[in-house]
Amino acid sequence: MTRSPYKTIWGLAWPQVLMMVFHFFIGMADVWVAGKINREVQASLGIITQSLFFLLVVAIAVANGAVAAISQSEGAGLHKRVKRYVSLAVACALALGGVFLLVGMPCRGLLQDALQVPQEMRYVTEYFLNVYLMILPSYYLLITTNAVFRARKQVMVPLYSMVVVTTVNAVMDVGLGLGMWGLPNLGYKGLAWATFGSVTAGAISNLIVLLKQGALDPASFPPVRWIKAALPYLVKVAWPSGLMQIVWHSGYLVLYAITASLPRGEVDALAGMSIGLRIESLLFLPAFALNMTASILIGHYLGARDPDTAKAFGYKILGIGVVSISLLTFAIWPLLPPWVALLTQEPLVEAQALSYLKWNVLAIPFTLTSMIMAGCLNGAGATLYNMIIMGSATWFVRLPLAWMLGHHFMNEAEGIWIAMLCSQVIQAAVLLHTYATRNWQKFAMIKERKLKKGTFNGARI
Repeated sequence: MTRSPYKTIWGLAWPQVLMMVFHFFIGMADVWVAGKINREVQASLGIITQSLFFLLVVAIAVANGAVAAISQSEGAGLHKRVKRYVSLAVACALALGGVFLLVGMPCRGLLQDALQVPQEMRYVTEYFLNVYLMILPSYYLLITTNAVFRARKQVMVPLYSMVVVTTVNAVMDVGLGLGMWGLPNLGYKGLAWATFGSVTAGAISNLIVLLKQGALDPASFPPVRWIKAALPYLVKVAWPSGLMQIVWHSGYLVLYAITASLPRGEVDALAGMSIGLRIESLLFLPAFALNMTASILIGHYLGARDPDTAKAFGYKILGIGVVSISLLTFAIWPLLPPWVALLTQEPLVEAQALSYLKWNVLAIPFTLTSMIMAGCLNGAGATLYNMIIMGSATWFVRLPLAWMLGHHFMNEAEGIWIAMLCSQVIQAAVLLHTYATRNWQKFAMIKERKLKKGTFNGARI
């Protein structure tokens, strides 16, 4: 690359920042409309949204494996291998989305029981869960195809896709959820179908672009011999990422269960947590963008056999993130109370949301460090480190501390929020130490490419 490092980072980051802004608008529209209905719908939306993330863990794992494999192959100039990995990743996403739909449908009641959903919320939660399970094939395709474009540095395509998703979601949220513009007033059911329609529209948009680029031509799909040789690296990156997502999101589900079983004010705490997560996600927009940018650049430079430059880019991205997002945090701190007031008319819910935000906004610098360092390790294929560190911080620090503070020492939700801050501090410190001192570059595909040009572990590329 001839551009300066910071121009390179900016060129990849700004479309992804905008993409995350549209993600934020999607969440805010959902919560705003849910708040206009009632607090039970708002609380149910928070629980089921987190449950949906749990159902998407395999898609995220495939996406992380695709980013590592495709970005390193692009960096090495192996364009035929790139096309084959693209076809393989898309096929895996579609197949796995269908499998999880079939497996998830019979387990709906068990999931609600595990989450300890209050009885007055179960009818709403059940409907959300039914529709969200039907979204899985489309959601798997959307996540994986977005990752494919990012890995190839085509960061504008996921941005355009999210414009489509956000527009469709907002129109259907307000139209079907509140009965606006002559559309039927479906209430909470409208929120569920808005998500279904918007995600499906985004997935179709990405597939159309891939077809126009010729990336999904039947001729580009790899032969069985190549798949046998190349799939192991994709699996090696994906399985720790998938397990980490399971550990991480199951931890969040347990955190919801801990909150739902508080001695008092559990429904208000769940609704406040749902609002807090949405507002907090505003600060995560540039952090997610930098996480994805780090994965792209680390992968490309490792593919180009330049691990020193790869590592240096990680520190540069971290520096940009710490300075910019810390300033953003200070700027929006006074705006938190009026933002919360826009999303709920319930004084107790408002108080819980502000309590949640107080502790979790304080954790932003540590959360940011975790996200960027995890992005660097993802790009290198070192997802095993992320799984061990982030899983341990969740299950051995956050959850035990949340239970002790929330149910025994403080007997209120604020103890749970404090536990979240403590776990983020420890997690960030360990991830940064790992990036600085461990040989995470050994996980890159480059060490496997020792054969003559044109082969991959003995198979023709």
